[in-house]
Amino acid sequence: MSELALQVNGKQVSQDVTPRTHLGDFLRDNLRQTGTNLSCEHGVCGSCTVLVDDKPVRSCITFAVACEGKKVTTIEGYDDDAIMRMLRGAFNEYHALQCGFCTPGMLATSRDIVLRLPDADQERVRIELSGNICRCTGYQGITAAVLSVLARLKEQPDEQVEQLRAGLRQNAPREFPVFQAFEPFAATKPVNVAASVTAGQAPATGKPGGVKEGKGTSVEGGFDLKVPAGQVWTFMTDLKAVAGCLPGAVIQEQDGDRVKGQIAIKFGPMAAAFKGNATLERRDADRVATLRGEGVDSLSNSRARGDVTYAIVQKEEHLCRVNVSLAYSLQGPLAQFSRSGLVQDFVKRMIADFGKNVEFRLLNPDADASDIPQSHISPFKLMMSVIWGRIKGLFGVGR
Repeated sequence: MSELALQVNGKQVSQDVTPRTHLGDFLRDNLRQTGTNLSCEHGVCGSCTVLVDDKPVRSCITFAVACEGKKVTTIEGYDDDAIMRMLRGAFNEYHALQCGFCTPGMLATSRDIVLRLPDADQERVRIELSGNICRCTGYQGITAAVLSVLARLKEQPDEQVEQLRAGLRQNAPREFPVFQAFEPFAATKPVNVAASVTAGQAPATGKPGGVKEGKGTSVEGGFDLKVPAGQVWTFMTDLKAVAGCLPGAVIQEQDGDRVKGQIAIKFGPMAAAFKGNATLERRDADRVATLRGEGVDSLSNSRARGDVTYAIVQKEEHLCRVNVSLAYSLQGPLAQFSRSGLVQDFVKRMIADFGKNVEFRLLNPDADASDIPQSHISPFKLMMSVIWGRIKGLFGVGR
């Protein structure tokens, strides 16, 4: 985590973020500026376009830390903007929106066209808008709305708009740098030597020094158990026992620390059953283990790959802490859910419930499998508890 300070919609903001948090996620999940919509998450569709230092950028492929000290403007921050005021009226007049999902990005790009290209014709406007995709209105109304604002400003120049255009011309580069040639260099800085890690160094990333692999989304959590650490370590390296505490997980084959099986997940309307394999890598001396797995959902044909790393830390004689780090990536139709803050909250609740199941099994080794709490977990209730927790967070309940 690193501290990020920037200005968003005229307000100074300072928060801790991970190095790979994208600006769109930061705006939506951390600042609740949900007018910025994420769609393709590959910088293609333009739905997530916001202004950074008055220039349109794709917030889904811009790292938040890259905006340190900059000024960010989202669709919620144009109240005093003359161009956006005219564009909003024109979009309404020319029926330039239907479902409205792409509209925040369309307006940001349209504002840039009006500001930068006062003499643009229809062909030019269409070219400039080609980076923003709309799938319900078509582009006729949007193009007409932009052209109407350009025509209006020619007939009745606006003082604020002229000042913005003058500022843009003043800040524009006089000459573009001409590429000459690459200059060779010799790498002289020595490669860092990896340091050893102990279970007490949270989180349980499983990499030296807690370094993340950067392979997708990561969620960190943990739970306390009123059981000695040694007893927990023995249990947590028994893959069949661990699977028995994870709702939806089934081990079909096991060969030492390598298993084949399935894990079923249900989150609201989304359901998937990933079949694949996993391998446990253990560092017994540190009580740290990483379960590396990959699988395919036969229904959606989505692919998942991830590492679950857990580190067991002795806190007192009969009390230990299990730090859990989940790093995962999704490919395919289900990938759109992978970075949702709601899904990450869901995973954290799953980790907490998994901890309750582990503790129950450790304290009741002779109990019947149907008695453990995990058999009574309701995905619907779990999801609703996450949503309720978010609602309480929005209104400051419980702070």
